[in-house]
Amino acid sequence: MKYSFDSRVRYSEIGEDKKLTLNSIINYFQDCSTFHSESAGVGMEFLADKQQVWVLSAWQIVVERYPELCEEIKISTWPYEFRHFMGKRNFTMEDKDGNRIAYANTLWTYLDLRTGHPTNVDEKQIQAYKLEEKLDMKYAPRKIAVPKECREYPSFQVKSHHLDTNHHVNNGQYILMAMEYLPAGFKVKEMRAEYKNQAVLDSVIVPKVHEQEGVYTVVLDSPAGETFAVVELR
Repeated sequence: MKYSFDSRVRYSEIGEDKKLTLNSIINYFQDCSTFHSESAGVGMEFLADKQQVWVLSAWQIVVERYPELCEEIKISTWPYEFRHFMGKRNFTMEDKDGNRIAYANTLWTYLDLRTGHPTNVDEKQIQAYKLEEKLDMKYAPRKIAVPKECREYPSFQVKSHHLDTNHHVNNGQYILMAMEYLPAGFKVKEMRAEYKNQAVLDSVIVPKVHEQEGVYTVVLDSPAGETFAVVELR
């Protein structure tokens, strides 16, 4: 089952160029999936009662163009596969004429908070979401190769504004962290992110950056070398 909502690009969502930022696109997609879950009756309260949660494992976002201030947009999402404890979901953002502005593929893991381990998706959610055909796009691998040689930058600590309702760093915040190491004027056309471990309040993050032929790979590690996320920006 597809879910869509209409919006208009707000001033609070644009960058210096008066266009929607990549982070705002991510926020729109996240909001759309949340609205979908709530409207289907399997949202945050449903999951809290079960002490279970969907955790994002990987993003792939392609941006055809960044819409401008006040432009009318339509955001849509739908799941296309459930397999055991994994779910896959597509997203699109379109302009008022139905032209695709941005689109995405995501992989999710269903976790039991009592054990900390993946658990199979229940039948109620499978029936509530109703699968659709997967989006026609070029699908990248879930895993991102970590370069052997990276430049390490000064570490920083996770603050409360990085956290979401699950009490760990929101997936979009990792992308913002990674984008700090892009050169001025760099416009992201495709972003991939692989999430490996959860950073929480006061976690220390060590950014490591590799650039090759205009592709930036940012590895966000702990001081002990545990990887929280790997982000590829091109």
